[in-house]
Amino acid sequence: MDRLSGDLAGHDGSREAEGAIAIPFAQSSDELFVQAQRRLSVPDELFALSELDVFYDERAEALWTYMRPTGRPSFTPPMLGDFVNWQRLIGAHFGPDHVPLKYLILGSRSPGVFCFGGDLELFASLIRDGNRDGLAAYGYRCVEILHRNMHALDLPMLTIGLVQGQALGGGFEALLSFDYIIAERGSVFGLPEVKFGLFPGMGAHAILSRKLGSALADRVIMGDITYTAEQLNEMGLVDRVVDAGQGERAVRDFIAKAGRRHAGLVGARRAARRSENISLAELRDIVDHWADAALMLREQDLKLMQRLAGAQEKLPKVSAAA
Repeated sequence: MDRLSGDLAGHDGSREAEGAIAIPFAQSSDELFVQAQRRLSVPDELFALSELDVFYDERAEALWTYMRPTGRPSFTPPMLGDFVNWQRLIGAHFGPDHVPLKYLILGSRSPGVFCFGGDLELFASLIRDGNRDGLAAYGYRCVEILHRNMHALDLPMLTIGLVQGQALGGGFEALLSFDYIIAERGSVFGLPEVKFGLFPGMGAHAILSRKLGSALADRVIMGDITYTAEQLNEMGLVDRVVDAGQGERAVRDFIAKAGRRHAGLVGARRAARRSENISLAELRDIVDHWADAALMLREQDLKLMQRLAGAQEKLPKVSAAA
């Protein structure tokens, strides 16, 4: 597949239905030159990340990205490394005076899973070793990625989280950093850390307390409740719920309708961030509390953590042809 083709055919497989790009004969030589320059301006490295599939739709000026984990659908160190490079390359090559970018979309190739969040096997190993620095370093990396996404990489674009399955723990926290969340029916969300005596340390407290108020945020964070997409839509956390299999189409519909309002929507999101005032220092401080609490877990808590990781490992893997 051409990395810049915009071929995001979704479930019906139709290139025309999904806005695949074709160059009409009526285009001027100047227009063709601009298109060629755009293609040359985007580094191949962005489209060769190990655990992220990336496609650029020139017509919509949208960058679609899908997580494709090689192991558990969690934020493992290799996955986090890809996200760091993904953000770096987007920030360097897209935006004003570079390749146009109005929308950044993140979904997942894992069947029935957006993301399970933190690397539980790694956590258990670091806790048993008493390695607080390792725990904190992992957390800092997560919240740095999250904070950059919260600010749309300082680009005039809108970010969209596409959920087609389970979004738990850090996977749910990551979604909260997007401007808009579109979820398919049957998707579920939750923060299960309380099951093994911990709490979510990668942004949930800071973001949910701003969005929901402290009382409701505490209920979501510490209640060990799994929420449906419809329930989170009623709470204002999920922006749109669509039928299973219709997620990509719903994102394209959103982009089509947002076209004329794009500048206003970007400005409104920037104003919201200013009023929410979530700093990286605050997020890192919460990570410190999380790392300290993690070292207090009992062996039975760590065994439960590893059983959950084992259950995640047994899920169907991403097909190489996906």
